[in-house]
Amino acid sequence: MAIRPNLRERMTDALKHTPAAFADLRVERREVTRIVYRDDGLETMDTQVDQGGIARALLPGGGWGVVTFTPRSTRDLKRRVRQAWETAQAATEQRVELAPVEPVEAEVKARMVQDFRKVSVEDKLALLSRYHAQLLKSDPCIRGGQTEYRDMFCQVYYANSDGTYIYQERPTIDLQFNAIARRDSHVQRAGKSLALAAGFEAVENCDQLAREAAKLACDLLDAEPVRGGRYPIVLDPALAGLFIHEAFGHLSEADFIIANPSAKEMMALGQQFGPPELNVIDDGGVPGLRGSLAYDDEGVPAQKTYLIREGALVGRLHSRETAAELGESPTGNARATSYHYPPLVRMTNTAIEPGEGGRLADLIRDVNLGLYACDWLGGETAIDDFSFVAKSAYMIRHGQLAERVRDVTFTGNVFETLQHIDRIGSDFAWDASSGDCGKGPEGLPVCDGGPHIRIQDVLVGGK
Repeated sequence: MAIRPNLRERMTDALKHTPAAFADLRVERREVTRIVYRDDGLETMDTQVDQGGIARALLPGGGWGVVTFTPRSTRDLKRRVRQAWETAQAATEQRVELAPVEPVEAEVKARMVQDFRKVSVEDKLALLSRYHAQLLKSDPCIRGGQTEYRDMFCQVYYANSDGTYIYQERPTIDLQFNAIARRDSHVQRAGKSLALAAGFEAVENCDQLAREAAKLACDLLDAEPVRGGRYPIVLDPALAGLFIHEAFGHLSEADFIIANPSAKEMMALGQQFGPPELNVIDDGGVPGLRGSLAYDDEGVPAQKTYLIREGALVGRLHSRETAAELGESPTGNARATSYHYPPLVRMTNTAIEPGEGGRLADLIRDVNLGLYACDWLGGETAIDDFSFVAKSAYMIRHGQLAERVRDVTFTGNVFETLQHIDRIGSDFAWDASSGDCGKGPEGLPVCDGGPHIRIQDVLVGGK
């Protein structure tokens, strides 16, 4: 079912008549195509369309009322706003205020060289079949694997009672390769992926990526588990980006700070968290990245926000609500996973800015014994403690990369670890692989980045 006509007029008219102090409407339509090849053949091919909306209302001196609704219910948006206002009357214990923002009228169209919606199913299947054959046949040690393609085109209509109306198109495309290598009873798995806010052109020449996934799985068969201990560790740009996202980015989300009294002191602006060369940003305006958006889901423009500048904490990520509570400005980080949920404070594209430390060879030259950790396999944080697993790694011996090792997990306290960063490379890169931020009820597309960085005295688990 398509979005009903005259939606802008009906949304703005519904909001004009609300008795709420503030109200907004968000209506979405998303079309998703997913193809999966597993082992010997095609496993999944489906296209889904989902649409609906959410209405929020805020009482003077009170809290939120929220109502979600299906496509059929978009016929009576006035009723949905009224239901949200009625629901808000039960939120008597809340005292929500919103930081002011200028009303916006905007239309943001997708930028795609080749619109994936116009590519035939047959062409998509042919491409995936070719890639899957590359994955399985590139090395005799490969005994199985999976190749997955996903594209999504999301249309978002947003209006609020302040006078904002925004229409946005948000395309994303995702290609993932996962290989299984076996030698006797020894099994290793490895994956490579590509995910961007782009058209079909982004995935048309990815044969090499399939072969890289297979090669990594096979190479890991020959790698020994790392020996545990404390090492200087060099992180590649992908792992440096994930580290700053998981270990520090979530601490910078203002809803976390407000909900955790101890965090207010821990994350007080002005505190020195790292060396003077350390600068950390969140930037939702970088073209083509999965975390990018022109406006967040409260109609606030995306922007570049410094979280750490010259080693000191200088900023936080905000919605309008958290900005008002902390007396700061909105940053364009109120993001919703879908119309089923109201927005939360979420990162967009988070990164360590490049320094003057040179390239990888410069960072390892004076390391007698250490580790070079590449790409991320997973990670978790608990307030200020973290644990991450590298996808692969090499020992550093006498200033040179040496043998490959596996099962590399590094842990620590984020604030101590930031202080131990002693070199920041100049070779910045965004990590264009798949991966959603897991905060909240559903995953949300984000992107991370950085240069190579070197950290001293990191605890590494192993044999």
